Amino acid sequence: MTERVAPSLDDPVMTALSEGIGGPVGRHARPARWWTPVRVVLALTALAFALGMLQKQPCWSEDWADGHDRYVKMCYSDVPYLYTGRGFAELLWPYDDDTEVRAKYEVMEYPVGIAYAAWAAAHVSHWLVGSGSVEARADVGTGALLQQPGVLEEQRGFIVATTMGLALATLAAGWALARVHRRRPYDAALFAASPVLVVNALVNWDLLAVALVAGALLAWARQRPVLTGVLIGLGVATKLYPLFLLGGIAVICLRTRAWRTFATVVLAAALAWLVADLPAMLTGWDEWMHFWSFNNERGPDLGSLWLVLSQAGVPVSTDLVNRVSLLGLAAWCLVVLAVGLRAPRTPRLAQLGFLIVAGFLVLNKVYSPQYALWLLPLAVMARPRWRDQLVWQAGELLYFASVWWYLDGQLDSGGGTQPVFYWLAIIVRVACELWLVGVVVRDIRHPAYDVVGSADDGAVEGRRLEAHA
Repeated sequence: MTERVAPSLDDPVMTALSEGIGGPVGRHARPARWWTPVRVVLALTALAFALGMLQKQPCWSEDWADGHDRYVKMCYSDVPYLYTGRGFAELLWPYDDDTEVRAKYEVMEYPVGIAYAAWAAAHVSHWLVGSGSVEARADVGTGALLQQPGVLEEQRGFIVATTMGLALATLAAGWALARVHRRRPYDAALFAASPVLVVNALVNWDLLAVALVAGALLAWARQRPVLTGVLIGLGVATKLYPLFLLGGIAVICLRTRAWRTFATVVLAAALAWLVADLPAMLTGWDEWMHFWSFNNERGPDLGSLWLVLSQAGVPVSTDLVNRVSLLGLAAWCLVVLAVGLRAPRTPRLAQLGFLIVAGFLVLNKVYSPQYALWLLPLAVMARPRWRDQLVWQAGELLYFASVWWYLDGQLDSGGGTQPVFYWLAIIVRVACELWLVGVVVRDIRHPAYDVVGSADDGAVEGRRLEAHA
């Protein structure tokens, strides 16, 4: 059996921290029989998620009704507002095309995976709370729904059901990441104990896609292209960004001439995405299309460099942002392609996926705080070093605090016109992300710096593909 890498011997930060509890593990240390690395990672993941729940407690105790506290106490979540705002209080199918339903409720602005999860959570809540028939709510306006008998209790049940689903997804992600690199299971501890995970876990449903991405990384490491494609396809049906993993796989397969592998992954991804989206397409085509039109028509939004330019007085129309963002992403992907093809050895999927997703987020016209979760599994697998992760996440935490203060109006300048500190938080966040991008690019160009590739040769999927090409 291959010897596992001990974090206290491998990572300088962990080595320094271990001095407070007796120093790094010794050569004659005997591993615990029950506390396997995977179980340790799962325990850390559960603890981090529990801290994330505790962080939302101030809003929970007020039923998310206090618009001021949800920002200053940084406990905002999208979850409770959609119960009454998207028809779930009436147990309506998210893609119902009935004209009266659509006149009353906005269409879900998320891909189908999230819509299905919210619809299922609403049914679970209704089953648990048992408020009876919802037919009488059809004539009640959305603003008055919370005052109807049982709705507030159902909303709380909806939050609980959603939270439990996200908890299972987070544990699944931790489990998968701990198994990606056979010699380095503790790399997943950087995911499990991440500050980004704690503060962003319950802002939205993003962890569903994170779990699918983590599963795809594991499936790819185990040379299972069909399962890799299926998980990517389901991920795209939940959040668009898992699509960019196909770019990383394309680079690896191009280097290794593994054309059949690439075709298998793409076909499996396309079929899985179609199967997941088909119920929505068939029951409400216009409602299904809303996600795409909504994202195409929105202007510069929270967290983006485009918002900084717009608020600073630079004329940036929605069409201009769409065109420049698309062209910029295409150019970024070409650079990643060049870096991947010119690398001394085949980069890992996590490295390439991280670079592409990071470029998308930097150039995108909206960069919500919870989008940091998109990068998290890719980042910790691409560069499993605590120092580098903490530098990146420091920028994320600064932005996490700043965005809520900004939304509460706390960051206006003395004249009350320009939120300069919020702009600075956006720029610092992007700078920290680009710093990590630079570190990953260095690892690819100079493999001696890549702690995974140099110490865990058997887990480097690119070289295994080369061996079978």
